Amino acid sequence: MGGRPVVVVGAGLGGLSAAMRLAGAGRDVIVVEARDVPGGCCGTANLGPYRFDTGPSVLTMPGVLAETFAAAGEEMDRWLPLRRLDPSYRLTYHDGSHLDVVPGEEAMAEQVRALCGAAEAARYVRFRRVLGEMFDVEWPAFIDRDMTRLRSLVHPYALARIAALGGFRSLDGLVRRHLTDDRLVKAHTFQALYVGLSPKRALGIYAVVAHMDTVGGVYFPLEGGMHAIPRAMAAVAEKAGAVIRYGVRATKIETDASGVAAVRLDTGERIATREVVVACDLHRAHAGLLPPGAGDWRLRRPRFSPSCLVMHFGLDRPLTGQAHHTLHFGKEWDSTFTALAAGRPQPDPSLLVTYPESDADAAPTGHTTLTVLEPTPNLTNGTRRDRLTSRLEERLLHRLADLGYDGLAGSPRFTVDPPAWERLGHTAGTPFALDHRLTQTAWFRPAARARRVPGLHFAGMHTAPGVGVPPVLISGRLAAERILGNPR
Repeated sequence: MGGRPVVVVGAGLGGLSAAMRLAGAGRDVIVVEARDVPGGCCGTANLGPYRFDTGPSVLTMPGVLAETFAAAGEEMDRWLPLRRLDPSYRLTYHDGSHLDVVPGEEAMAEQVRALCGAAEAARYVRFRRVLGEMFDVEWPAFIDRDMTRLRSLVHPYALARIAALGGFRSLDGLVRRHLTDDRLVKAHTFQALYVGLSPKRALGIYAVVAHMDTVGGVYFPLEGGMHAIPRAMAAVAEKAGAVIRYGVRATKIETDASGVAAVRLDTGERIATREVVVACDLHRAHAGLLPPGAGDWRLRRPRFSPSCLVMHFGLDRPLTGQAHHTLHFGKEWDSTFTALAAGRPQPDPSLLVTYPESDADAAPTGHTTLTVLEPTPNLTNGTRRDRLTSRLEERLLHRLADLGYDGLAGSPRFTVDPPAWERLGHTAGTPFALDHRLTQTAWFRPAARARRVPGLHFAGMHTAPGVGVPPVLISGRLAAERILGNPR
């Protein structure tokens, strides 16, 4: 240790990932976080005796998280024990049928066989193996890799193999090439919303997202909900020597002829440094925090993902037979994505219902919590929001009642809508950042290093690999490796 510290701006998952690796490698690290708790998007909120996760509810690829803890010299299981959800999802359809996404190829094939028949189950098994092959090609070449240089894209074999597997078709086209039952197609294409696009606009390469959760599995902390993840990461970073300063905002990154020189704080302090990792909302950072030389042509015409309306409920009873994650598909499909793309509320939205019954400390004994997410347009189209949220809330309550969730209208609740996401620091009122169209993917996504400002690095969902817990963790690792001088 010694010398000038590395300053990390933001204690979200990307910033904490970088801090853990840097501190684990012996570097002095100062993390500056404007909020009073770690987590960023992976946040928490209380309503009376109820506690809610306000960010991601789906954790896949736990090995990426375990590697982050190992880089700081710790075993993840000691700090953050996880369990695999079974089922990962319950998918319910408008015709009354449902499909449980369960661990194991044979068990999952049996679920498909019971719903769709033996022929479709055989097609599913073949498709599942295609997904595995696509993942094995894409992960090392384009996801788990530093994309700060254009030559990072030059992998002739990987590109040829992905093309042969259908990765450059639309996601919808790729899946329909292998599966024929619309219900099973929806089970493997709804993940397009994770990357901010409809299944007909998302590239087939994003079928790897379906592989991550339907094959790799979905996990959940044994205690403390999803917010336990950043709390454990922050504790390990501090144990490794990082200093985390909460309630302090970075206001300006100063430069000199050599590059980064210091970070100014809203306390009036000036931290001299040669290396900074900016792990907060990138567009807001460009509004004043970053020096002029940090401009990136990729941000000239940003395209943002849709947003969401999230309602959190405190329940005075448990729900019988409810899965941790239930996705209720609406009858409409293509028209819902068309509406989102046009900046209109979906006419018949699919809903993600999260019921973390195993999070025992989230509610008093005999009580539970419920969270419902409906995709909505972001704020870029200028739609008036003064009455829209109340109309969507009322519609959502009626829809939930029709689905069998009785009594929610009288339960304690609060709502997070696009204006609220914007107040929380998310540009365009979306917690999903930029969408993942081809021109905002891999090297075409905003650069993770400022070419004209040596020492200035970026992490988080605005940079490559992109949105989601594993990609954000990887972005922090890549920033740390560039600083340490050993990028993969």
